[in-house]
Amino acid sequence: MKLASLKHGRDGKLVVVSNDLAWYADASAIAPTLQAAMDDWDRVSVDLRNLATDLDHEVIPRERFHEHDAASPLPRAYQWADGPAYVNHVALVRQARGAEMPESFWHDPLMYQGGSDGFLGPRDDIPLKDESWGCDMEAEVVVVTGDVPMGVSREDALASVRLVGLTNDVSLRNLIPGELAKGFGFFQSKPASAFSPVFVTPDVLGDWWRDGKLHRKLHVDLNGQPFGRAEAGEDMTFDFGTLIAHAAKSRSLGAGTIIGSGTVSNRDADGVPGKPIAQGGVGYSCLAELRTVETILGGKPETNFLKAGDTVRIWAEDDRHHPIFGTIEQTVVAA
Repeated sequence: MKLASLKHGRDGKLVVVSNDLAWYADASAIAPTLQAAMDDWDRVSVDLRNLATDLDHEVIPRERFHEHDAASPLPRAYQWADGPAYVNHVALVRQARGAEMPESFWHDPLMYQGGSDGFLGPRDDIPLKDESWGCDMEAEVVVVTGDVPMGVSREDALASVRLVGLTNDVSLRNLIPGELAKGFGFFQSKPASAFSPVFVTPDVLGDWWRDGKLHRKLHVDLNGQPFGRAEAGEDMTFDFGTLIAHAAKSRSLGAGTIIGSGTVSNRDADGVPGKPIAQGGVGYSCLAELRTVETILGGKPETNFLKAGDTVRIWAEDDRHHPIFGTIEQTVVAA
């Protein structure tokens, strides 16, 4: 089952989307918003699945699904927490600035709580007030949970996953060092993120969803050129069950909580930092990692951060090269 929210008020209008992403059926009679569906998932998911089946069999009224009309599936959420599960990314960034990485980072996830009162739509522009802030994209996998009790096990945490999708977790890299130096975490350096046009239930993914990981290639293009083709199921130190259990160590999580994987990152087979696609590598899911590799190899970064007019595309494909979650496509504009 694939779910989306058409732009409508603050929280969108819930629709069920066909597997090929071409059509939708209004689901607001079952649940007006995706958050309402999450709050009553055990009951309404049955009706939503029946509606999805009828849509795919073309036995009910349907409308063309246009991704430009879609908000993020959850236009706002009670909670959005992001953990860098690909520790390779963290290790590279710290290596570039000459900082030792604590051993605990390999077995105790990092996590921050992001702003969730308003997300960008998958085709919305990225507003940027000052290019000196170092605007960057971060292509990630996300899951949406049901209610999760405090102290949950990894296995039970994994069973709480209701939906899977993608995000562009926008970051303002040049504001991060000053904020972290205060010892109180991100805030100004983490503006609104955008999410894929649709979120899907794990059963739609079949074997692509196993062991708490999405086993698909994450495509990232920058200004129409291939930038990243990292395998999301590889080099993921912490699976989503572990991330959810970490978030729920000292609190329960409410239905509709979004958990992010952090920037998807692969190392080369020989263990060295990944290479750009043009050099035979799988590339990167954010500019900061490329700049980090440039610093490690050449002493300084050569690639600029995003500026007004730059366009980012993020998607994952099925075996027929069709987007599974739709496509995030955003252009940076001067705020």
